[in-house]
Amino acid sequence: LTDAGVTLLPIARRVVADLVSIEDEISGLEKLLRGHVAVGATPSLSATLLPSVLGRFHRLHPGVAIRVSEQGSPQLVDELLAGTLDLALAIAPVQLRGLVSVALAEEELVVVTTPDHPLVRHRSVTVPQLAEYPMVMFRPGYDLRTSTLASFAEHGVEPTVAVEGGEMGSVLALVAAGLGAAVVPGIVTTGESRLRVTRFRKPPPTRTIALVRGDDRLPSRAAEALATAFTEGITAAGWPGPMPQGMRLLR
Repeated sequence: LTDAGVTLLPIARRVVADLVSIEDEISGLEKLLRGHVAVGATPSLSATLLPSVLGRFHRLHPGVAIRVSEQGSPQLVDELLAGTLDLALAIAPVQLRGLVSVALAEEELVVVTTPDHPLVRHRSVTVPQLAEYPMVMFRPGYDLRTSTLASFAEHGVEPTVAVEGGEMGSVLALVAAGLGAAVVPGIVTTGESRLRVTRFRKPPPTRTIALVRGDDRLPSRAAEALATAFTEGITAAGWPGPMPQGMRLLR
């Protein structure tokens, strides 16, 4: 693309998305017999909240095609602004220019280790205590890496990194293999039998899960329906699956 083309591309994508939305509206999609929606989520939410909501949505609207993008929050924001995503489950705060954000839940970050790790003897742990042990760190650009490093910096200590560069699944596997401890959201630990969870001493580090969408174009009926499935579904039915310790619903 030329420089002009690079500038025009996100605008053109939004125009095309608006045309698709208008086409959907005039094609009798009020009952969502067909349509499409693009939704993104961070890796931890792609493995937990997203599947349960999409499963319920698909049972109600089997004719709607769904595209999923699994990225970190900054990349999801870029896709929303470019018009390639309708909705995203991201970690707040996100930049709000051109976007609308609705907080869904707040959850604690916790420490995961092997069952024989020295930290297991403690009922709770502080960040300076955690700094004494090797850690498995997420890859650069990962939301959890950024928040973990920020917590260490707030306490004036640095982590001892044993291995870095992983995604959620590989980080949990490396911890289970005994390479170190890791800071993860409580949501990913509910089905983990290989690991032990130690909570931080109060006040613990937390993160806020938000539903984010663009505010500069007309949403399709499918996108509206999926947004409602997230917000009203959590309000009516609560968190899908086991509720992690330290999670607080905001809907």
